[in-house]
Parts: sequence; C-alpha cells; structure tokens
Amino acid sequence: MAAAFPETWLCPQAGLPAGVRVVFTSRDGGVSMAPFDSLNLGDHVRDDPAAVAGNRAVLSRLSGAKPVFLQQVHGTNVALLSHETPDGFEADACVSDQRGLACTIMVADCLPVLFAHASGHVVAGAHAGWRGLAAGVLERCFEAYAETVQRAVPGTPRSEVAANTWVWLGPCIGPQTFEVGPEVKQAFVQHSAEAETCFESVAGVEGKHLANLSALASLRLKRLGLNNLQGNDGSPPWCTVSQPSRFFSHRRDAAVLGSTGRMAACIWIDG
Repeated sequence: MAAAFPETWLCPQAGLPAGVRVVFTSRDGGVSMAPFDSLNLGDHVRDDPAAVAGNRAVLSRLSGAKPVFLQQVHGTNVALLSHETPDGFEADACVSDQRGLACTIMVADCLPVLFAHASGHVVAGAHAGWRGLAAGVLERCFEAYAETVQRAVPGTPRSEVAANTWVWLGPCIGPQTFEVGPEVKQAFVQHSAEAETCFESVAGVEGKHLANLSALASLRLKRLGLNNLQGNDGSPPWCTVSQPSRFFSHRRDAAVLGSTGRMAACIWIDG
C-alpha cells in the first residue's frame, strides 16, 4: 500500500488514465547530507551509497512500486522493462506493461517526459536533455511505446495510439536560465525551422541564446501526433534552477558545490 508523499513532490492526476500513477520527487524526504540533502536518488554523484540506497527505498515504500534506475547517458536507447531488469541498465528511455514496475527517469535540469496509454496497460518515460532530445530520444521512446501498446491491447490501430496517449512534462531548467551556444540552436533548427521560436537571443552576447527545453520537446511530441500534453509550460514555477530549496540543479550547483543530487519522475501501472 502506497503511503503519503511529501508535500513538495508533484503528483499529477489531471487526465491520467485509470490505474496509472505518477510522481516527481523533490529534495525532501530522504537521509542524504549536504550538498545532497536530502532525497538524492543518484548513485553516481559522490553521495554516500548507503544514503542513496536508503533514499531509493523511501521512494519504493511511498509509491508501493519498484522503480528501475537506468544508467542515463544522454542517448536514445530504450529499455523494455521487466521485473528482472537490473538497476544500471544503460538507456535514456523505458517502457513498461508490468504492474508495479515504475519507469523511472532521473533529472537535475534535464526534462523528464512520461507517457501513459488510455487503456492503463502501458506506460513509458524518457530523459530529454538537449542532446538526447536533439538526437531523437522522444521519437525512439514513442516508437517502442506504440509497439508495446499494440501487443498489450490487441486490435489497437497504430494510427490511434498517439490520440489515446497522455503525456506529462516535468520540471527542468527553464527558458529564463538555460543559456546555450549556437551549436545547440543549430542542432534543433536543422531538424525543424519551427524550433527557431524556442530560442531567444541573449542581449549583448553574440551567439548565445536562452533555450526553452519544454517547448522544444512539445514541438517534437506534437509532430508525433501527441496533443494531450500536461505539465511544464516553460513558466517559472517549473524551473529547477530557480528553486534551490525544492529542486536539485546541475547548472546551479555543480560549479559551486562540485556536484548535485538527482530527482526522479516515475510512472507505473498500479499493482
């Protein structure tokens, strides 16, 4: 039985298919010491391994699900999860049709994107930093997710999968703070001229732009036919950098503190 989550965790419910649950953790509720205080879920950031294990146990206990922690490398590999999938499997997206098995995406400025089919039988998650997003991680994730939906819900036309999919974009570095160079803008604009609208020039700094990561992801999702998009709209309340008491942020903390913790976006079929 799942327990109550800390108040600062996000638990989106609007439009969520029956039988599917979602949670996005904050810094609160764990046992790690500074600068990883307190619910750091990353085991690769120099935190005490015992504290990380304790924090992961907290997430599992409160959710009532088994989170699978991937080794994320800003790539496009997609894992089809089973109860035998080990933590540390190298992938930046995952799909599950198993009850109680949570697709788990760790972030500290990158964008987590979660998917759920209206049937409640298939869920997925993707880690969308700018590199993975530009390389096609959302497209690869949706492809694997759609194939799983067709297996799990026989008779589902491929053309109807997107129309019956709920998508949630979680907190990430916001367009107010995500300053990037010309190579980042070029990576997106060469894929779609429409991406130009997601970049704003930084006054007085040639070649620098402020990038809207959630808007870039939304463009790609909509091109896949996914229009039921919930969550991050690029406004300040969704920015990880600007809320140090609530969210970890690599951009904000790593240069000063040497590292930072990781939060997790989880989606699962309730067991």
